[in-house]
Amino acid sequence: MASNSPFPVVPPADPSDEVVREFGPLLRIYKSGRIERPLVAPPVEPGHDAATGVESKDVALGSYSVRLYLPPAAGAGSKLPVVVYIHGGGFVAESAASPNYHLFLNRLAAAGPALAVSVDYRLAPEHPLPAAYDDCLAALGWALSAADPWVAAHGDLERVFVAGDSAGANVCHHLALHHPDVRARPLRGALLIHPWFWGSEAVGGEPRDPAARAMGAGLWFFACPDTAGMDDPRMNPMAPGALGLDALACHRVLVCAAEGDFLRWRGRAYAEAVAAARGGGLDGEEGQEKAGAGVQLLETMGEGHVFHLFKPDCDKAKEMLQKLVDFINAP
Repeated sequence: MASNSPFPVVPPADPSDEVVREFGPLLRIYKSGRIERPLVAPPVEPGHDAATGVESKDVALGSYSVRLYLPPAAGAGSKLPVVVYIHGGGFVAESAASPNYHLFLNRLAAAGPALAVSVDYRLAPEHPLPAAYDDCLAALGWALSAADPWVAAHGDLERVFVAGDSAGANVCHHLALHHPDVRARPLRGALLIHPWFWGSEAVGGEPRDPAARAMGAGLWFFACPDTAGMDDPRMNPMAPGALGLDALACHRVLVCAAEGDFLRWRGRAYAEAVAAARGGGLDGEEGQEKAGAGVQLLETMGEGHVFHLFKPDCDKAKEMLQKLVDFINAP
């Protein structure tokens, strides 16, 4: 039976094919041109989630698609905040239909409660950057247009957030700088979970060795062949020549970092730089001398990069989810 899913079916592997390039478990490229994404589990279909009561559906929108999540609270009649979510995967892997993301979005929508719009953007190398940025900008514009009946009936377009993890958090920064309705309707907030930023100069406890720094940017160079380098403003928003962080069109910012993540230092530096650009310090930071600037930093000890996706039932993943919910519902 033919599938109506917008997500591609992976052809069977050819055992005689030869691997010519590999990026950890995210991406494997064969001599024949075949591309394999070993970490990505088979996609799951949308529908009713028995555990949370959330309903989901896919909407095809040309070069990209979105998966919408509507919690039971929508039946109460009050408008819900809208969370436009961008998945991670180094711009080369994962999708809105990946099981870990589907589980997380069901839980986030229910706990918010919020109407979630999970974006399934085009992936590199089939579609090099800026394709992902373009699709996500278009998806944000689509959500703000309330073209879908779920968004029109249940979404509060005065409370729109962008959220994402890893490469998706990188995209959230881009959206907060360039989103299509910036003057008429600034975003209520941006939630950046373990953001993938980098740069030629080390910050915090990052490795100083040039070879290690180049290795840390290898996937970026592959996904974005026209990049200006590690200090491309899309990868290093604190680089000379990047748009000022005071231009972020959102009222509040939450950055999540994890102790065991090599991106931890970059996430903290970004949060501090955004707060400084707004003339204050990090909200709730002990000993801060300046007033809070609407920027929060959540550092999770003892965990690694996007741990909440791989260990969704651990206590620290639950704590992080509650922090996201509190941020979304803050006045």
